[in-house]
Amino acid sequence: MIEFNNITKTFTTKKSSVCALENVSLKIEKGDIFGVIGFSGAGKSTLIRMVNALEKPDSGTVVVNGKNVSELQSHDLRNFRKNIGMIFQHFNLLESKTVFQNIAVPLQLNHRPKTEINARANELLKFVELEDKAFVLPKQLSGGQKQRVGIARALALNPQILLCDEATSALDPRTTDSILQLLKKINRELDITILMITHQMNVIQQVCNKVAVLEKGQLVESGSVIDVFGNPQKETTKGFIRTVINDQLPERVKSYLRSYDAPQKVVRLRFDGKNADEPIMSLAIKETGVNISILYGTVTELEESVVGFQTVQITGTAEQLNTAERFFEKHNVPKFEVEI
Repeated sequence: MIEFNNITKTFTTKKSSVCALENVSLKIEKGDIFGVIGFSGAGKSTLIRMVNALEKPDSGTVVVNGKNVSELQSHDLRNFRKNIGMIFQHFNLLESKTVFQNIAVPLQLNHRPKTEINARANELLKFVELEDKAFVLPKQLSGGQKQRVGIARALALNPQILLCDEATSALDPRTTDSILQLLKKINRELDITILMITHQMNVIQQVCNKVAVLEKGQLVESGSVIDVFGNPQKETTKGFIRTVINDQLPERVKSYLRSYDAPQKVVRLRFDGKNADEPIMSLAIKETGVNISILYGTVTELEESVVGFQTVQITGTAEQLNTAERFFEKHNVPKFEVEI
């Protein structure tokens, strides 16, 4: 649905030039809630603004629903943008207009009949649970309520794609959770593909099914949320994940493991799907003869599934360790080496 193909973008001033994106390729499928995470200056906002041609690449192509966005001319571009809604970090509401009027703005700009405007605005007020706030001004709303108005406005023209630019960064944790639940509802009930940028890993954890990590304009890692959380490859990704799942072993434990003078393996095991309901550890000990010590364990929810991670020390003879490795493969338990 959205394809970034070898995107490069440089911003140049009289004094310097900054490469915002360098050779970035990504594909967002229909129905995804795709998260792009990175620190400030990583290129996230530049990337998302290319979807609706607010920015254009110096090289490479952005293809949305089979159309090369950079090639669209003014009339076609205006029609194309009607299929894309955008939610902003600071809401961008018109302070002199009521909640109802803010939601109605895109419909009015597209010259829809008054009866259609009224019906659609009331429908969206109900959808975002703000029916009782229709005729109040934005200054009378909480941050979460303002963002709900922004979301309703973004949905006014029935878009196929919703772009979220740090949509929860200005909100407290409880309000963030409620907005994320609303975004999941939009994706599920309205079949809208969502592309969101954030620097909050808990946002990725709660709603996304896929994630990409940007660092200094480069794509350093991407994949399903379960795979990236289960086996991050880059230090940047590991740092983000530790903000929600801190699985680093204490130095004292690492020192003990390094001094262990018998055959051992230190691995991270991931449990999801059917294997999460099975007594894998006790079966492994019973069938292979190894000893297993749990060094760290956590259970979290990713992609609306319960996923468990356990870092373990497996000890025994060399033959037993090899047998244990085959055991975990047989039971479809992903296994990742842990540096000590």
